[in-house]
Amino acid sequence: MNRRHFLTTTSAALASSALPGCSGKKPQTLRVYSWADYLDPDLAERFEKENSCKLSIDTFDSNEAMYAKLVIGATGYDVLVPTSYMVKTLVRENRLLPIVQSKLTNLGHVDTQYLKRSLDPAMVHSVPYMMAPTCIAWLASKVKDPVASNSMFDRADLKGRITLLDDMHEVLGAALRSLGFSLNSTDPAQLAKARDVASRWKKNIAKFDNEQYKSGIDSGEFHLVQGYAGDLFQVADGNEDIVIKVAVEGTAFSCDDLCIPKDATEVDLAHRFIDFLTAPEVAAQNMEYIAYRAPNAGAYPLLSEDFRGNEVLFPPEEAFATWEPIDYLGDALALWTKTWDEVKAS
Repeated sequence: MNRRHFLTTTSAALASSALPGCSGKKPQTLRVYSWADYLDPDLAERFEKENSCKLSIDTFDSNEAMYAKLVIGATGYDVLVPTSYMVKTLVRENRLLPIVQSKLTNLGHVDTQYLKRSLDPAMVHSVPYMMAPTCIAWLASKVKDPVASNSMFDRADLKGRITLLDDMHEVLGAALRSLGFSLNSTDPAQLAKARDVASRWKKNIAKFDNEQYKSGIDSGEFHLVQGYAGDLFQVADGNEDIVIKVAVEGTAFSCDDLCIPKDATEVDLAHRFIDFLTAPEVAAQNMEYIAYRAPNAGAYPLLSEDFRGNEVLFPPEEAFATWEPIDYLGDALALWTKTWDEVKAS
């Protein structure tokens, strides 16, 4: 896995150049709202050339930030890349168009084993893009007697050198799993116990963070972090001191999905983009670049042995069985939010 850096606050470099086939006519612009560092720029350029268009990519650092922007009226996006649980929220609020499957020639390559655990198994409103587990990572030179367990966040000897994700699903979910409960529990008593565990962990952390933990563990500022597998493998590729593991208690795995907002203006081009990213050779190249796993069975044979042999991204069946997808909370969202606020205030 090659470590590269692709800043996509907006893809101004891609959007500024004249493209073949435009011949003086203003090309279409496809506006994508996604996570940072989440597309091989060579593939972005290839899609532009093949479709005589421009890509404009805005980024968010949490599903909740993306959702809040949409709620206050942000418009003009043609493709969104939220996590599956947020897709369910957007569907319930009638914010997404159905996927026109007849426009997609590559849907047959999507991993059917993954779809059995997907929150949109029939791909009615979304097509899976990339998935990965939530991991714990540490510096081998700094952490003595490590174990692949969430109990590491209790270690007072690492106080001030730990980060947890700034995400209630991830932190409370990890606390729930450490207690033997489902990370999607809506039981008030179980959530109260998870709150107490997370509040105890909070005493040891430097901060809750979704972005700087990557550069922080790479530089040695942080010695132990909770983070996403793809992000961590990107930095670990250039730093052999970083150890990445899945907690033995089980973990969250999330899939970010490709979907089309109801107010999209380039609906046909959005379908072409989704189909492009689902083509096996494109998905394989993208995986190797960003270090996430696309649930694309057609792409698996095209991956390098090193990537395909990564047991964090391609776990044994018995390990994968202990992972849970983050689910839509429904009426329990208020209880979760209240519990998370209590952790933050502790």
